[in-house]
Amino acid sequence: MKKLQMDLVVIGGGPAGLAAAAEAKRQGVDRVCILERDFELGGILQQCIHDGFGLHRFGERLTGCAYAEAFIREVKALDIEVKLNTIVLELTPEKMIYAMNEADGLMQIQAGAVILAMGCRERTRSQVFIWGSRPSGVLTAGAVQRYINMEGYLPGKKAVILGSGDIGLIMARRMIWEGMEVEGVYEVMDAPGGLTRNLVQCLHDYQIPLHLSMTVVKIHGNKRLTGVTVAKVDKDRKPIAGTERFIACDLLVLSVGLIPENELSRQIAMEMDPRTKGPLVDEAFMTSIPGIFAAGNVVTVYDLVDDVSVTAEVAARGAAAYLRSEKKELAGYRKIEPGDGVSFVVPQRMRIDAVAEEISLYYRVKARMEQVVAEAIVEGDVVFAKKHPVALPPEMITERLKTEKLPEGSQAIQLKVREVGQ
Repeated sequence: MKKLQMDLVVIGGGPAGLAAAAEAKRQGVDRVCILERDFELGGILQQCIHDGFGLHRFGERLTGCAYAEAFIREVKALDIEVKLNTIVLELTPEKMIYAMNEADGLMQIQAGAVILAMGCRERTRSQVFIWGSRPSGVLTAGAVQRYINMEGYLPGKKAVILGSGDIGLIMARRMIWEGMEVEGVYEVMDAPGGLTRNLVQCLHDYQIPLHLSMTVVKIHGNKRLTGVTVAKVDKDRKPIAGTERFIACDLLVLSVGLIPENELSRQIAMEMDPRTKGPLVDEAFMTSIPGIFAAGNVVTVYDLVDDVSVTAEVAARGAAAYLRSEKKELAGYRKIEPGDGVSFVVPQRMRIDAVAEEISLYYRVKARMEQVVAEAIVEGDVVFAKKHPVALPPEMITERLKTEKLPEGSQAIQLKVREVGQ
């Protein structure tokens, strides 16, 4: 077994991993290594040929491929070690990593610090309980994206899309461009799940109908999908008898949500947040295990890759500070909790001895609200307030909290959102 020593190991070579590795190197971390299971760097961005990436980061509209390439070039210029086609088998609380690839065989890598950047994965049909047979032609939106954009293969002629997540909306437009027919998008919730810009640019501009409070209840076909049955749902999202309708199609595209990829995190009994399905992190994006950090979609699913890169760089600076510090024990935390109107907030805690002058709070609201104010409250006192004209559940909001405004001690910070006048 090959034994290696690294100052920092980044697990995952997607947008979070690339940004984290580059920033760590800029922070003076010497031996930085990226472990990536794919045959190339870039992660999901390699199949995102549409633009809209990098508006915040680079001030221009880039494709996902171009956004990834900018970071890949930086990683190469900084002489960061990269191991592709590498599977991480185990991670221990002592930051020992067991991984393997064809070139090195089985490796034992002792790291001074670790950044988890494994990204997220799509929910499948089994996770949304769709009845029926198992024919070909039932694919996740990401799989359809890869087939068309990278493999040059059209997976069907007539598609039905279940779920109004952003990847599904983008692929609705993409399939139209390729000459396919998109019968419609069916969303079980009473409000769309994607960004407003994607609803406009991908559905409205192409006259693709969006059906709210409807879902697919049955799949038809033996070897190949021949159609689906859709039905309206009640307020509890249960199908309403008598509203069923059969749609002939040869492709069902599932865009029913993303889940942070955290098998390694759960393997070492890391504290997890049931709301985000990711690890609990502090203002430096360090997890409950000292020296192990997490960034990007492994923490929570972000709307914008620009935010993924930002959180990765925060984690990298945190890892660099951890490696420089001789004092490894924690001084304690103050909790950061979601209050009224807020589904979750990241980070979920802040070190009492935190040195950051400002921390970014990422959160989503529970329901659509207009003319709202977001408030951070400590023991009944408002320490931060900001107004927003509208707040939508699909669109993550970022607030920047000045730490100098926080009172000393370990009191919890509660973030709440309310409509003005309430």
